[in-house]
Amino acid sequence: MTPKYTVTLLQEAVEDLRRLEDFSIERELESETPDWTIPQRALDAIREGMRLLSWSPFTCRRAELGNGRSRELIVPFGGTGYIVLFEIVGDNVIVGAVRHQREEDYRH
Repeated sequence: MTPKYTVTLLQEAVEDLRRLEDFSIERELESETPDWTIPQRALDAIREGMRLLSWSPFTCRRAELGNGRSRELIVPFGGTGYIVLFEIVGDNVIVGAVRHQREEDYRH
């Protein structure tokens, strides 16, 4: 499918991805049976999920907080998943945050 929207990650979203990757690695380090594929598979799932934003961002649900342009993309992964928070501004999709669903502040 041809992209209709330009997807841009704000610095905060890039930092979130790094933080989530670090957390996943730390979790595997603490595990008695680490699966070293999990950190990369999680990032791949998020990246694949965000591909939807380049051609159909309006299919994502509206965020509870925000200015009416804010939306949430749910990215399933394992028994939980991730939330990608973004806004649609014209032909641009601006990703402001990426959170794990179990994070206390994932809706903020």
